[in-house]
Amino acid sequence: MENPEKSDPKRAEIDMGELEEILRRAAAALPSQDVEKLKAAIETLAWLQGELGRKNASLARLRQELFGKPSTEKTRAVLGDRPESAPEEGEEEKGEPPQRALSEEDVTPPEPRGHGRKGAADYPGAERVKLKHETLKPGDPCPEPGCTGTLYALPKPRLLVCVRGYAPLAATVYEREALRCALCGKVFVAGLEGLHPCKYDATAAAMIGLLKYGSGMPFHRLEALETNLGIPLPAATQWEIVEEAAKDLAPAHEELERQAAQGDVIHNDDTSMTILAHVKENPRRKEAGERYGTFTTGMVATVEGRRVALFRTGRHHAGENMTALLTQREGQRAPPIQMCDGLDRNEPDEPFVTLLANCLGHGRRNFVERVGSFPVECRHVLVTLREVYRHDAETRKARMSPEERLRYHQEHSGPLLEGLAKWFEEQFAQKKIEPNSALGDAIHYMQKRWARLTLFLRVPGAPLDNNICERALKKAILHRKNALFFKTENGAKVGDVFMSLIHTAELNGVNAFHYLTELLRHAKQVAENAEAWMPWNYRQALTATSSP
Repeated sequence: MENPEKSDPKRAEIDMGELEEILRRAAAALPSQDVEKLKAAIETLAWLQGELGRKNASLARLRQELFGKPSTEKTRAVLGDRPESAPEEGEEEKGEPPQRALSEEDVTPPEPRGHGRKGAADYPGAERVKLKHETLKPGDPCPEPGCTGTLYALPKPRLLVCVRGYAPLAATVYEREALRCALCGKVFVAGLEGLHPCKYDATAAAMIGLLKYGSGMPFHRLEALETNLGIPLPAATQWEIVEEAAKDLAPAHEELERQAAQGDVIHNDDTSMTILAHVKENPRRKEAGERYGTFTTGMVATVEGRRVALFRTGRHHAGENMTALLTQREGQRAPPIQMCDGLDRNEPDEPFVTLLANCLGHGRRNFVERVGSFPVECRHVLVTLREVYRHDAETRKARMSPEERLRYHQEHSGPLLEGLAKWFEEQFAQKKIEPNSALGDAIHYMQKRWARLTLFLRVPGAPLDNNICERALKKAILHRKNALFFKTENGAKVGDVFMSLIHTAELNGVNAFHYLTELLRHAKQVAENAEAWMPWNYRQALTATSSP
């Protein structure tokens, strides 16, 4: 007798109407939680049926949808190459670019793995304490028996790093002595000479903002942590602190926007975000055919070699936020290079014009997703693009100017991409690939946007991809994963201010905590001349402020 556990399942066409009717009848006999599980299973089954019916369905794609994307899309990992692999047999004869045992796309060769510990130079925020020898000094005779030499100071001291634990927020209670006159009753309280206490210091606002909007720690988690450390600070109070601080930070944020608008290159992209105040009105807007989505737009501009990150959260999508930014662009400036993915909604509205570049990484990803079904064809594309990324890494390593980088890419990457474009055409002309197949879709995506994908071969300074903006958006995604939502539009605006200032400081190698603290301590000066208090020049402003 056949083992029922090993028999193949019966296959049948799924009629959602029939399944919903069965579920309705079963609901009377099952607990509500079982009904919900059954309903979820039916919806998943219907979704799988729909996905399998799509022309670009593949096991790899379904695996990504169900279990998430792989941790890396590097060519070596995607193609399964060994670290020191040689070109596969017959690969060079077929016109495949040879594979070298070098680093992956857009990174320099990784350093050998070490012990994972940090050296003293990796602690720029640490307090430095100089210790003199207890008994000796330069010029003294050597105390070693039998030695007649003289001691001299080594140019580099011996270093010891000592890491201590502190509460993110600390508090000081000043117990001020109070004296009352026995005759007149007047009270005399100890003064605060040399102290400038306030209930919530600028460092507190900077730390809360950094933890919340820079590291994704929700207010309630910080409240629990501080309670365990003996410094309770309610979540509502934390919000009041950062809301008030955002008002003092606003002039610096507005100056960031003004400078970003003058950028030579501007990246932009969207991610979804939830604002609770919008959720109630979403059904009405959806029914009325109005936009009901909420987005966080990330923009990263390169201005005179510096990078500025901006975040905007609300109903507007990336193109509309780009339009709003460009209204601040000085009229005599040439159109900026705009890097984004292929969605039309990322482009600004008229009358603003940009030199549009599309992300080569998005085009490449289509072939990564199809490598299981078309291994030979996808290998050719991925290995070719790997060489292009390696050339771009060489331009960064050599610190080439935009013009030098352009000539280098034209010489080295141009022939590769020209050959790839011809290869795309041949696949259809010689009927090697079905145009309506999944691989055909991936090629059509590249061909449709070829001029924008290869702008870096014609315009100095044009980037290859939008990776820097996608990395910036991880700030918003981290907040979304941990805090889940913004409560109001005002809350989203406060978050945008902090995220913009924090990530701009990070992009320019500046201590974000110190930067936020000094902006809050010098709020009046920042309001008067915000341009002098940008992450790359605020230390000069601090020096000028402290000078007599």
